[in-house]
Amino acid sequence: MAAAAGEPEVIRDKAAMRAWSRRRRAEGRTVVLVPTMGFLHEGHLSLVSEAAAIAGPIAVVVSIYVNPSQFAPTEDLATYPSDLAGDLRKLASTGAVHAVFNPPDLYVRGGTAVGASAGAAVSCLDAAVGGDGHETWIRVERLEKGLCGSSRPVFFRGVATVVAKLFNIVEPDVAVFGKKDYQQWRLICRMVRDLDFAIEIIGSEIVREADGLAMSSRNVHLSREERDKALSINRSLVNARTAALNHSNSASEHIKKQIVQTLTEAGGQVDYVEIVEQESLVPVETIDRPVTICVAAFFGKVRLIDNIEIHPRS
Repeated sequence: MAAAAGEPEVIRDKAAMRAWSRRRRAEGRTVVLVPTMGFLHEGHLSLVSEAAAIAGPIAVVVSIYVNPSQFAPTEDLATYPSDLAGDLRKLASTGAVHAVFNPPDLYVRGGTAVGASAGAAVSCLDAAVGGDGHETWIRVERLEKGLCGSSRPVFFRGVATVVAKLFNIVEPDVAVFGKKDYQQWRLICRMVRDLDFAIEIIGSEIVREADGLAMSSRNVHLSREERDKALSINRSLVNARTAALNHSNSASEHIKKQIVQTLTEAGGQVDYVEIVEQESLVPVETIDRPVTICVAAFFGKVRLIDNIEIHPRS
């Protein structure tokens, strides 16, 4: 069914989505995908703006799908916020989105649940399928290690697999990802390179609240007090960048300790603070090249991530 004027067409079937993209390409349009898990905020809409700014005739697709394979059974899949009607209103208000891909499920589910072998990483999808269910995974083996991969061992396996599935279904020419999920963005770039996807990947800058908190769908779970404490993340990152730019060859370990101290004193529980080379994500000892400081910390039960890029003066 055709969408009303100004409203994106909502597509739920995989074959219909693929056919839609192929029709747009036959019309001479560039198909641009913005993958999301819904509960959209201004950060997501900034990705849409980035997509809409691409030159030439374009067709913008926003996918809305909460991917079970990137959540461990102990994580917040069941409570991940959702508001499809609100999302559709927000996307329609942009006037830039032509289609929304909102599939009911992207995985073949088996008939019998099976337990994982001892020590194996298990996702919410693993816990729910078995027999002839989904069993094919994409691993970006080095980039998925460290940072978020250390505490979330199934996360990037799930991300790489679902993004590859979206690429195969939507068949975009361009895809836009937010750089707030820095490791994810770099991992997708590497997957696209290594598997020869003919897709340009655009990394869009972090969008922040007026007080500096990076926009995230999980922010809704923060109490007012926790949210105030979480402002220490951006504050510590800005201070670290200032320190690094004012002192040549700044020692990473010293700067990391300062960030940990700031977050801990604010009441946060630090998951990690790492200073890494921007493409390889390899930790560096001194900030004498382009690096990114990546942070993950809990405030209450909410895990927040943030980062800041540093380009030292030559």
